[in-house]
Amino acid sequence: MDFITPKAELKYCDEASRAQAGTDPPRFRKICAQRTRAHAPALLRPFRKEPSGAHVDRGLFLRKPHYRGSSPHPVTMINACTPGLGRGWEEFGIGVPAPAFSIPRQLDISEINADHPRDSVTMKLEENGCVGGRREPCLSEMPQANGKPRANGKAEGSPKQEANGKSDVPRRSLNTYTWQEIQRHNQEGDQWLVISRKVYDVTKWAFKHPGGHRVLNHYAGEDATDAFRAMHLDLDFVTLYLKPLLIGELAPGEPSQERNKNPQLVADFQELRRTLEAMKMFDAHLGFFFLHLAQILILEVLAWLLLCHFGNGWTVTIFVSFLLTVSQAQSSFLQHDIGHLSMFKKSKWNHLMHKFVMCHLKGLSANWWNYRHFQHHVKPNIYPKDPDIDMGPLFLLGDYQPVKYGKRKIKYINYEKQHLYFYLVGLPLLMPGYFNLQSMQVMYLRKYWVDIAWVSSFYIRHFITFGPFYGIFGTLLLIYLVKFLESPWITYVTQMSHIPMRMSKEENRDWLSTQVLATCNIEQSFFNDWFTGHLNFQIEHHLFPTMPRHNYHKVAPLVRSLCAKHGLQYVNKPMLIAFGDIVRTLKKSAALWMDAYYE
Repeated sequence: MDFITPKAELKYCDEASRAQAGTDPPRFRKICAQRTRAHAPALLRPFRKEPSGAHVDRGLFLRKPHYRGSSPHPVTMINACTPGLGRGWEEFGIGVPAPAFSIPRQLDISEINADHPRDSVTMKLEENGCVGGRREPCLSEMPQANGKPRANGKAEGSPKQEANGKSDVPRRSLNTYTWQEIQRHNQEGDQWLVISRKVYDVTKWAFKHPGGHRVLNHYAGEDATDAFRAMHLDLDFVTLYLKPLLIGELAPGEPSQERNKNPQLVADFQELRRTLEAMKMFDAHLGFFFLHLAQILILEVLAWLLLCHFGNGWTVTIFVSFLLTVSQAQSSFLQHDIGHLSMFKKSKWNHLMHKFVMCHLKGLSANWWNYRHFQHHVKPNIYPKDPDIDMGPLFLLGDYQPVKYGKRKIKYINYEKQHLYFYLVGLPLLMPGYFNLQSMQVMYLRKYWVDIAWVSSFYIRHFITFGPFYGIFGTLLLIYLVKFLESPWITYVTQMSHIPMRMSKEENRDWLSTQVLATCNIEQSFFNDWFTGHLNFQIEHHLFPTMPRHNYHKVAPLVRSLCAKHGLQYVNKPMLIAFGDIVRTLKKSAALWMDAYYE
């Protein structure tokens, strides 16, 4: 692709070209391009695409001739100003990008052929108001109210304004769509979603999405405004990725969300989020997280020092395993915080720290966890979109899955006893079996080389520190013994807030209802906060995933009040009751399977 210089444009885009093109502007531009290529290829230079990918038109304008020094030749000022003259060049392979605010370039008028009358071009430019005795500022140079230059004759609102749907700046005309049209595009090969009334086609970009393509597919054909704001830390940055995907907006008569959703509830929740942002509830206290990290590292070092001082006897090994189990469980909670970008203000620092904690300290893939966990967050307890409730063929959860298996006469295992073998299979094997093996499988199949390198450092560190006491095989046994001991802890904490709650197929509810109906809280205490990593505030965490956990208890009364206003049940229970509810729910699901299977 080539770039036509202003000199070439002025020389060959003349009245002769216009006469040949008639009243067809695209044909006029094509003729200009052809004439330039044929007669002045030296005036072409390679096309350079702007980093943003945006194409800004470059036209021409002439100001009153003036003299520079003692030069007898008038000088013509050339700038990116005239609308229309340079418009649409990229359609013919000679795109003409330019920065929105560029330094004017000067050109000697004697360089232009005399047989192409200057007046014809000047007349064209005068029509656009860019010629005069005094140089007037062009649209591309006129400042906005905030003192920033305009681009392409239009003031651009900040990405954050666009993300919030608050921009008073006139925009180019967009296609308009009804909700009925948008909801048809809800397949993996055809995915549209709505954010702040803007319609985006994310079909081709879904596989590049850092959070995984399935998260986007889960919201295809729906309003994703609240999910988009909840899951992203820096709206200014992520909105840049949306701009190329924009295809239109909701028609003026359409509501901002689907008609089955309560607009007042949605508005109240969005107002609550703005209130919490004003209260700085999303600002992290770095001291809190670094003390948490120090706790983990101190436990690891203490375990090694015990072996150095007392040797590797059975009593010491048991005590070391206990210390490492606590360290690993607390590492799980810390990586969960960092994976949700709640530690640092910059996403890149969160991602780097997440690699360190999840891969190096725990030996699991950060990418695997992100892609799996984010699906759970956007559609909790929604079958089959939430991978955390799809535990077949071992366990059948909720009301829908047991009936489905029962009617199809599926019996991979005796599901009547699933509430009993939960203690033998679910509790001890979730971490060393299911999570560990799935993490390794995903890393290998998807070639997550960075994660593989970080996870390798986890095993290398253990071989260096514990290998002299137990050998390579003994060190591997120690690693998986710790994972075995950690597993019941993590299983209880992660499942007690979800398994007893409502599970269903997709019902396309609003963000607040989706999260509150699928989660419950555990009563607060110092021990409960530490033991659960503040996941006893599961409702607040699901509503505001990027919020630092040390602020959950501050926002809980506001969330409870909003739920009461709109008739949503805000569940808060003692921890031991929550543990028992897991087994009681499994037993209830088993009864549903039996009724359907034996009918």
